[in-house]
Amino acid sequence: MRRSDTFLQWLNPTFMEAKPGYCKIEMPVRTEFLNHVGTLHGGITFSLADAAFAYAANAHNRVAVALNVSITYPNAGRAGDILTAIATEDYLGDKTAVYRVEVKNQRNEMIGIFNGMVYRKKELHIAEE
Repeated sequence: MRRSDTFLQWLNPTFMEAKPGYCKIEMPVRTEFLNHVGTLHGGITFSLADAAFAYAANAHNRVAVALNVSITYPNAGRAGDILTAIATEDYLGDKTAVYRVEVKNQRNEMIGIFNGMVYRKKELHIAEE
């Protein structure tokens, strides 16, 4: 997935662990990620959470596409913060699955709480033999 995702290449998170229903990624907050008031742009937090969500959902080897997502920003991120996004699976069904992603900084402060639901297509990422 990462090879074909140029936005994710630009974001450049480090994948710490990915397995079906779970993904942990980290990323430093770069100055180009800041908004006009000097804090982390919400779109960057969302994008990091969305990447963890996508990897956790697609690691089952079935193509999973977002149906609904939302995010809450309890605290602001700052330049130099190290963000960690952890996606966990709350529900896995045949057609849908539900995930929660927590984005925290190095002080364990909650920066974002992301909730998402995917539609699980029958299409596989890697054909089974």
